[in-house]
Formats: sequence, C-alpha cells, structure tokens
Amino acid sequence: MSRVPYFLVTFLAIVLTAVVTLNFARKSNLCDDEYRRAFEENYRIFSPPVPDSLFIFGERVPMEIYHVHERFVRELLVNVYWQSNIILLIKRANRYFPIIEPILEEMGVPDDLKFLALAESAFTHAVSPAGARGFWQFLRGTAIDMGLEVTNYVDERYHLEKATRAAARYMRANYERFGSWTLAAAAYNTGQGNIRRHIQNQQTRDYYNMHLPEETMRYVFRILALKTILENPMAYGIILREQDLWQPIPVRTVVVDTAITDLFAFAREQGTTFQQLRALNPWLRGSTLPNRNRKRYEISLPLDPSMLLENLFTMNAEDNIFHKVEQ
Repeated sequence: MSRVPYFLVTFLAIVLTAVVTLNFARKSNLCDDEYRRAFEENYRIFSPPVPDSLFIFGERVPMEIYHVHERFVRELLVNVYWQSNIILLIKRANRYFPIIEPILEEMGVPDDLKFLALAESAFTHAVSPAGARGFWQFLRGTAIDMGLEVTNYVDERYHLEKATRAAARYMRANYERFGSWTLAAAAYNTGQGNIRRHIQNQQTRDYYNMHLPEETMRYVFRILALKTILENPMAYGIILREQDLWQPIPVRTVVVDTAITDLFAFAREQGTTFQQLRALNPWLRGSTLPNRNRKRYEISLPLDPSMLLENLFTMNAEDNIFHKVEQ
C-alpha cells in the first residue's frame, strides 16, 4: 500500500488545525473549560523528521553520537519553526545561489559553502558587532589579506562575486591547514589561531568531539540545518510556488577605469537611479568613485534601463536570468 508523503500529512494537518481554530475563535462565548478542551484537541506541533544520514561539505556527520544528533535537532527546530525567517532565506537563496554556485565550482571548493554564506548573513548586508560585513561576513583585515579592496569609497566585502572568490580561497587555506572542511568552517567562525590552539590543547582534529565556544559548536549544525531544509523544504511543511521565489536580477555591466566624481549624475546618465545603482553595487560606499590608479571596475546596471527594481518581482521566472553584457 502506498504511503502518503510526510509533507502532505503535515500540510493537511496545519490546514485542518487553522480551520478548526478559526471556527472556535468565532465563538467568543466559549467558557474557560471549553476553550481549554478545544485547544488540547486541536492544536498540534510536529517534531521535524531527522534524515537517516547527513553529509556536509562532502563529509559524513556522525549522527550516532547522541550530542551530535541533539545539536542538529536544536538547529533544525529553530529554523523550521521560525517560519517567516526560513521563507525569506529560501526566497533570497533562489536569487543568489545561481551566482555563488558556479564560482564555488570554479574555485574547486564544496558547493555546500553556499549554505555557510546564508548562515553568516542571511543574504543581507549585515554588520557584526566585530565589524564583519557582506554576505560572507569578512573582517576588514581578513578581507584585505584575501585581496579585497576596502576603502571609504569601495568595499569589496559587499561585492558578491569577488567576496565569494575570497571566501573560497580562505576556506581552501583552512582546509589545507586543518585537514577537513568541517574544521575549516569552524575556523571560518572562530579564527584559525583559535582552532590551532584547541587542536593543540585537546589533541584532536575532530570537530564533533572538540569543546569549542558555544557559537562555534552550533555553527556547523546551523549550516547543516539550513542545507537540510533548503534541499527539501516540502518535507518540513514549507510550500513555495515558483512565483513566490525571488529571481536573479538581470543586469548589464559598464566598465570604468577613470574616476566618477558624481555617482548621482552617473546613475542618471545611465538611465537609472542612484537607489538602483547602490542596490546592484553595494560595494560602492560613497557618492563618488576616486580612481587615481585607473583601476578597472565593473558596475552593474539594470538590463533594461527603464525598468524599476520593484518591477522585477512581477517578471516571469524564465525571463529573470542573471546575465551580464559588457559595454
């Protein structure tokens, strides 16, 4: 006998609960005992299913170890039942993963690193208390060491393609130093020096059996939980239609190798607005672009200059292809 898919059972249970709850809510004259009984009979929360085996960065997760299993379940619960956040993450991932994935492949690092970026910043221009910035949350010194330009006018931590390549280089160096991608990710969170010290003190290179700062001990499991949900959202009762997903923004590229003294005027000359210019090029940090060394910059602009950014959300998915055309 065929089995009904778990996600369908979950979805139907949620719908039924909502309908029943709404009907009871309309009856404002329920006494306390009736209200309590209605709640007990109709309110349901499911514990999310845990996959039989898990891999992250191509490495097996030892789920047979009780604390490994429990740490994963904690992060899975936090993300599955923070519904508004996980839906936003899925929407954003649909826009930015197609840009990140080919770069990771080109750099020869695991595709799962895209989930690290998602865990770091939620694909927002977050600024950490320590001053880390961008989707990959680079500190200023590390960013410069990895070849990114960081000035008052240009901050390539906000340049998705360049920052992704820098993150891939950094993770590759961590992997070569520590011998596993999982430990490399831990070092991404807490720093190479801290991981070296923990290895020396604890005489192990096994992330899952190391005592680390709480944030670092949760870090890989947070990445793993996001990967588990995003790779099969319907298994966790998350239903998104194609039109609900945010698509990559089609852009054209203008190459400049001279200074731009007025980015407001530059945007108008290109048939767009300063708002759109900054949205597509968050690495531009001021209203000018000094360029004494005649450095070559690629500036992204809307593919159709007459198109406002908000109109992009109503385009057909097949038309929303990230595409650059050099001029």
